[in-house]
Amino acid sequence: MVKGKAAPDELALDVLRKEIAACRICRDAALGGADARLPHEPRPVAVISSKARILIAGQAPGLKVHETGLPFNDASGDRLRDWLQVDRETFYNPDCFAIVPMGFCFPGYDAKGSDLPPRRECAPQWRGRVMSAMPQIELILAVGQYAQAWHMRTERRKNMTETVRAWRTTLSSTHRPSILPLPHPSWRNTGWIKRNPWFGEELLPVLREWLGALLS
Repeated sequence: MVKGKAAPDELALDVLRKEIAACRICRDAALGGADARLPHEPRPVAVISSKARILIAGQAPGLKVHETGLPFNDASGDRLRDWLQVDRETFYNPDCFAIVPMGFCFPGYDAKGSDLPPRRECAPQWRGRVMSAMPQIELILAVGQYAQAWHMRTERRKNMTETVRAWRTTLSSTHRPSILPLPHPSWRNTGWIKRNPWFGEELLPVLREWLGALLS
């Protein structure tokens, strides 16, 4: 628990979880009107924790996550767990990790077959409330540009590469909780990882050191 912060209210968290599970704002009150509605039934996916000291702030569930209701239950999750050097049991233990994407529901695909961005309705409706409900969080892993934009605000650089490259500055700032920006672990970023060897050689060892301390 972060010194000086109140303990999470478990009853209030349960209410929040139920409200999120029942949310249909992207289907019933879509920004942009009826033509912009989510094209399928919502299935919000988020792990909100009263004990975890680490928050994984992702982008939005993919199709497999939508089908299973389990966050990062796909190849991206396998890569992320490899980055973190944690097994599935630890990763899905809500006492270890809170997992809250910027958009709770699978947004669908664009014309090229790629996942659409997180729904615009979600973060304004829920993000501030979720963060306030978890005052014990000490480290936010901001995975991808959408999470970085919301959590880092003016500390975000001109693009994702520069944002992640400045991880030392971000991690050492006075911002609380501490924030560590990461690229999305999608296979689409395999080339980026190869072009930026400092990510695996310099950032990941520090990330794993932080996790070792916070998970102990």
